[in-house]
Amino acid sequence: MKVNPKHVEALLRLINRGPYFELLSMEVCELSRGYSRVETVLEKKHMNPFGAIHGGAYSSILDTAAYWSAYCELDEDVGFTSIDLSVSNLSMVDRGRIIAEGRSLKVGRSICLTEASVKDTHGKLLAYGTSKLMVLKGRQSIKHVLETIGGDALPPKFID
Repeated sequence: MKVNPKHVEALLRLINRGPYFELLSMEVCELSRGYSRVETVLEKKHMNPFGAIHGGAYSSILDTAAYWSAYCELDEDVGFTSIDLSVSNLSMVDRGRIIAEGRSLKVGRSICLTEASVKDTHGKLLAYGTSKLMVLKGRQSIKHVLETIGGDALPPKFID
């Protein structure tokens, strides 16, 4: 089955209204089977007291990219949650746009393994992480996002 592009468009509009995404000014820009892209323009709120990006900002951005990379490979009514995140902060940055790309490595019935990297606009690797996700039947699905954030039902996730 093919992922419905109309579903992805509507989903991106929906999830980017999420309070934490808005807080960190991160935007999920692209989703496809096994892939996600998250972009963030760094601001003062992302910085540690020394003037460089806070490791927690890297972690949140990596977690988001890793998480959404598995979305298009799971059934429509299935949710999932991060059960761990391993992060390597490789380089400091203090301004500009950073791009995180997530990839699903293995999608199982109960556990998914994903990875993500953060780079600057010149392709310099800034941070890298891996995450395990637990598949949740009937919990943390898009239906629950709609209940929390509000909005119209999305088009079907898959088309023939």
